Amino acid sequence: MSIDRRAFVAALVAQCPDALVVTGLGSPSYDAFAAGDRPGNFYLWGAMGGAAAVALGLALAKPSRPVIAITGDGEQLMGLGALATAAVQRPDNLTVVVLDNGHFGETGMQRSHSSLGLNLVAVAKGCGIEDAVVVREMDGVQAIARRVNAKAGLALAQVIVAADELPRALPPRDGVYLKNRVREHLGLAPL
Repeated sequence: MSIDRRAFVAALVAQCPDALVVTGLGSPSYDAFAAGDRPGNFYLWGAMGGAAAVALGLALAKPSRPVIAITGDGEQLMGLGALATAAVQRPDNLTVVVLDNGHFGETGMQRSHSSLGLNLVAVAKGCGIEDAVVVREMDGVQAIARRVNAKAGLALAQVIVAADELPRALPPRDGVYLKNRVREHLGLAPL
């Protein structure tokens, strides 16, 4: 059984109102935007593999705020080094949520490594992220949200979602707008 990813993301974002949320290419961005745009959302459009790395930077810059990277399995596979770097830095306020549908959704639904035997939780643990779990039920969102809100340490959740193509909800793409959103959270003047 697979989780409805859009419902999962909506529930997670709703239960973590103070979190800064960095979303990866494609579906994670569409899902977070569909849940309701907010100033703490940072949508990555053309940075495949970069969501966890950007979220790590934000977590280090803003240690008082919980930070969530919401990415897909294909994108996280493109940026495995970010997991190792996060494990070395160990921010207490970073949670990486990998929406795993077993496919590279943005490039044509080719099967990803996670559907061919790669264990993302084992990879995360091998990098040094001790709190790495697989979530297969919708009610797992509550445990993740509690952890995020408590800033209880670096964590990764591999959420097994259905390989559905849902209607796109397109967030802002204007570069200056997005840069000013980041600058605001860092306490810098707008451009």
